[in-house]
Amino acid sequence: MESDSVGALHHVELWVPDLARATAEWGWILENLGYEAYQSWSHGTSWRLGRTYIVVEESPDLSSREHHRTAPGLNHLAFHAGSAEQVDELAGAAPLHGWIPLFPEKYPFAGGLGNHAAYLANSDGFEIELVAAS
Repeated sequence: MESDSVGALHHVELWVPDLARATAEWGWILENLGYEAYQSWSHGTSWRLGRTYIVVEESPDLSSREHHRTAPGLNHLAFHAGSAEQVDELAGAAPLHGWIPLFPEKYPFAGGLGNHAAYLANSDGFEIELVAAS
C-alpha cells in the first residue's frame, strides 16, 4: 500500500430512499465539485474524484425511508468547494437542484467567523457543508 493513501478516504456509500431523486441531487453538487460519473447499476450510481468515490444506492435492505442528520450516524459531509465566490454561487443555485440552505440567517459564517461555508440539506435530509478555501 502506498504511504500517501494510508488514512485517505476510499469511498462513502449513502443509502437513499429514491435513487432517481438522489442521482439528480447528488449528481448536480458532486459534478460541480469536480467529481465525474463513475459507476451505475440497477440500484445505485457513483461519482469519483481522484481515488475517492461517493455512492448513492437504493438498497433492497434499506430499513427506513428517512434519514435524520441529527440522529446517531452521519451528520454531514464537508467538501472543499473553492473560493468564497464559488461557495456563494453553489449555495445560490442549490435550491434549484433539491438542496435547501440550513442556518441561512448565519450564512456564510454558520461554522464560525472566518469559516466561509454553506450548509445545505437535500430532499432526503442529507446535509453537506461547502467550505471555502481560506
